[in-house]
Amino acid sequence: MTRTVGNTDPIPLDDDFFADPDALYRRLRVEAPVTRIVAPPGLVVWLVTRYADVRPALNDARLAKNGRRFQDLIGRHAAPTVRMAEFANSLVEHMLNSDPPDHTRLRKLVNRAFTVRAIAQMRPRITEIATELADSMTAHGPEVDLLDEFAFPLPMTVICELLGVPQDRRDEFRTWSNTLLSAGEPEERSAAAQAMAQFLAELVAQKTAQPGEDMLSAIVAASEDGDRLSHIEVISMAFLLLVAGHETTVNLIGNGMLALLRRPDQLAALRADPSLVPNAVEEFLRFDGPVNLATMRHTSAPVEIGGVTIPEGELVLVSLIGANRDPGRFERPDELDVTRDTSGHVAFGYGIHHCLGAPLARLEGEIAFRTLLDRFPDIELAAEPAALAWRESSLIHGLHRLPVRF
Repeated sequence: MTRTVGNTDPIPLDDDFFADPDALYRRLRVEAPVTRIVAPPGLVVWLVTRYADVRPALNDARLAKNGRRFQDLIGRHAAPTVRMAEFANSLVEHMLNSDPPDHTRLRKLVNRAFTVRAIAQMRPRITEIATELADSMTAHGPEVDLLDEFAFPLPMTVICELLGVPQDRRDEFRTWSNTLLSAGEPEERSAAAQAMAQFLAELVAQKTAQPGEDMLSAIVAASEDGDRLSHIEVISMAFLLLVAGHETTVNLIGNGMLALLRRPDQLAALRADPSLVPNAVEEFLRFDGPVNLATMRHTSAPVEIGGVTIPEGELVLVSLIGANRDPGRFERPDELDVTRDTSGHVAFGYGIHHCLGAPLARLEGEIAFRTLLDRFPDIELAAEPAALAWRESSLIHGLHRLPVRF
């Protein structure tokens, strides 16, 4: 027997949620695994939290991703204070906001660059970057912000080199990305989107006039060779690859290192057996993943999830952290264990929208932790855990700063 829930008051997401989202998910997995919430910036949406529901939902074609349809639905479900201008920009026409066949067409353009084999060839360069950053940390020590000095510049340097983006704009891009993915004021987010769109439009124009050997030049060339990518689609693709190409790894390193520093026994286990690092990266992804809620979906038909029928035309968020901490799937899910079997975790999503850059994030994570553990044997947290500030974002789960000393 299914039921349609529509009369209960939606649950608002507050500051406590951003710091510890699973505190809410623990309750909802038992009491209301499919329920309505008020998500930033004031959208009333459905939230799915149990692993048994999350994984199939991520691969359900009725939970569509068509970006153009979102604008109509957001107008219906948003609080009156939400301004529509922030959603109407040239950064949303990418594969993460599309369904087949558009999704298939867009994804095939970059598939080859992100295969396991192609990414493996990048190991020497990523190792070189990590070593240079560790040297810089040593010079600036004994106390540094690990995010500023290591976790951010590592993946940003890699993705900028891959796409052919000027390195001198990376700090600007970080500011825009943080603002755009936050739960801040709509005016600030809209301004960041406009600045980012202008920068990327200029970059695409440059690659069109003077193509290089980088991936973005290849994407521009493909759009000119009859692959039917519009100018806006190219800009949106560049936006997606740049943001997704660094945000996941930044917060994988930050969240993972924080988890290790709070569990000296697990840190000691990795030092004793460095061969555990690849599995530890998977555990960091499961335990405190960098993506909280998967990007928005909407129902193209009535969908039954967890005994609840969600009507057509509703907005849906699927909790990756909630699924990865579900005791119905993982034993002792709230305990960090770098030796555990993490197979089946959904930190990178599932189905056709599974993260294209997962092999790159995994490799960067492995190299990052090997480098940090090798170079800084006495690294420790330089702040009380309760004093750490988390980003106010329902999409990204990560810290503002991670002070460490060595």
